[in-house]
Amino acid sequence: MGKNLPVLHPIVIAHRGASGYRPEHTLASYELAIGMGADFIEPDLVATRDGVLVARHENEISETTDVAARPEFAARKTVKRIDGREVAGWFTEDFTLAEIKTLRARERLPFRDRSFDGRFEVPAFAEVLALARRQSAETGRTIGVYPETKHPSYFRSLGIPLEEPLLAELRDAGLPVYIQSFEVENLRELRKVTDLPLIQLLEAAGQPWDFAVAGDARTYQDLAAPAGLAEIATYADGIGPDKRMIVPADPGGRLLPPTALVADAHRAGLLVHPWTFRSDGTFLAAEYGGEPEREYEQFFTLGVDGLFSDFSDVAVGARERWRRG
Repeated sequence: MGKNLPVLHPIVIAHRGASGYRPEHTLASYELAIGMGADFIEPDLVATRDGVLVARHENEISETTDVAARPEFAARKTVKRIDGREVAGWFTEDFTLAEIKTLRARERLPFRDRSFDGRFEVPAFAEVLALARRQSAETGRTIGVYPETKHPSYFRSLGIPLEEPLLAELRDAGLPVYIQSFEVENLRELRKVTDLPLIQLLEAAGQPWDFAVAGDARTYQDLAAPAGLAEIATYADGIGPDKRMIVPADPGGRLLPPTALVADAHRAGLLVHPWTFRSDGTFLAAEYGGEPEREYEQFFTLGVDGLFSDFSDVAVGARERWRRG
């Protein structure tokens, strides 16, 4: 396991910050999540043209910034092939950090609060780390950082890899850290050069993009089987599965009995940090009766070691209620 990790268990990871309340991946979102008691904040990382890591869920930024309304950048709209898909829009790798800093964040989901649109910058990873250090000092709590490398094979193909600058930024961060990725080979390579804890992300369907490129037919479901978990344990410290790999649902959305994934992963020596927990009715299964706390409590009882939530206050409150029994 990695060094200097909090002993609090299970951990609450602020998914893109307090993204249920503020535009995702903004310093305001991360700061609010910390104030709500989150143990870790999660910045998804992509790169700018000048090789600076910034916090965005995707390198295509029209959904989460005002770039589409900025006439000075209209000519940069383009179509790219990313991880096997054609994507149209504006991409971080076509902008310098200085240009990215002129943009303002906006809420991605139409049913969430839009009143903060246009108020916040896109933060560089260095700013997220500085916030976590500052908040750790001010609150007396150690705030961890849980970065994800987004599209790592794609960025490496452009000559602006994510992993080297990530490790350079973390070298003197002095914070608890987990590094996560949906791809495999970059985690294997990271394991050779760092003892920081690594998390293999798992989707309920499909396969890692680097597997597809290499002609490896294995899927995420294969990796979630006992043999796959044993392999993951050779290079990673845990898994971050889609929560539906733990509590599945039928095609109509009705929940099914839990799988053995948590027990199987623990048997392999792996932590389990599922994603993503949200209070919005759009995302909450009907079986929880409109009470998101019941979903958290189910997963805590199933033995997860932490989870990703858009609503850190609800997650922390549910954890405290669950601890009290």
